Amino acid sequence: MKKFWKLFVVFAQIGVCTFGGGYAMLSLLQRVVVEKYHWATEEELMDYYAIGQCTPGIIAINTSTFIGYKLLGLPGAIVATMGFVFPSIIIITLIAAFLQNFADLAIVAHAFAGIRVCVCVLIFDAVVKLGKKSIINKASVVIFLVIAALSIFTSIPTVVLVVASGVVGYILYVAGGKKA
Repeated sequence: MKKFWKLFVVFAQIGVCTFGGGYAMLSLLQRVVVEKYHWATEEELMDYYAIGQCTPGIIAINTSTFIGYKLLGLPGAIVATMGFVFPSIIIITLIAAFLQNFADLAIVAHAFAGIRVCVCVLIFDAVVKLGKKSIINKASVVIFLVIAALSIFTSIPTVVLVVASGVVGYILYVAGGKKA
């Protein structure tokens, strides 16, 4: 029971900082899950991100579910997920109850503007950290550039880009006889 409680509390602490959605949490998840508790390796976490991107829902919640499952099976997946979403449920309920009364105040508008800037930095931090671990050779640079261009200049669904990247990666690394 102690392990489940720790899992719940850790993911609740992460979840309370979920400003800006799942992508903003990637850097924090990496620091807590990989560096602090060693619940997953860098490679496993990147795999969880990729799978989380392909599955319905928020990537950070999906990632917590995968980590909980890895640690404590199905009950761990449920506990980690509940821990992650619990603070959001409380915060959203409070905001919904009081935001209408304060939405027109300048201080609230300025606070949200500051939060948006912070979220951009958190997402950028996650991109840089993931990029350092993922873009490791010429083939991965090409995949990155092609997918970035397709993502920016077309309306191809994200899941199609992720699956296409996986297929290309498989072909280049595994079928080509190179180490993955």
